[in-house]
Amino acid sequence: MIGRLNHVAIAVPDLEAAADQYRNALGANVGAPQDEPDHGVTVIFIELPNTKIELLYPLGEDSPINGFLEKNPAGGIHHVCYEVEDIIAARDHLKESGARVLGSGEPKIGAHGKPVLFLHPKDFNGCLVELEQV
Repeated sequence: MIGRLNHVAIAVPDLEAAADQYRNALGANVGAPQDEPDHGVTVIFIELPNTKIELLYPLGEDSPINGFLEKNPAGGIHHVCYEVEDIIAARDHLKESGARVLGSGEPKIGAHGKPVLFLHPKDFNGCLVELEQV
């Protein structure tokens, strides 16, 4: 059901410093910051030959990233994102299998302009999983 790894998301306490590190120390192709108010984050995508890294920074006081950074002040891996062809079929299959879909269970539009869902980390070995329809 899942396709390729779309991205690994890393929550960071300083978005520009993290972008500079990838740009200058690693020589990566670093995109521009984009605010995602529906998700409470500002993101920067780093393009790699086989996937992407998504830097996450809180957007506003109600950002879900704030709690993560309180527990992990230096930042850290926040989630992995896998591609699926049909997000509704994937959601329904996962729910039938006992997995919990976070939020309302209805897809939201993600940073790539495509439908996304998040799955409870307790159902996936402590890893928050994002599914993105391609």
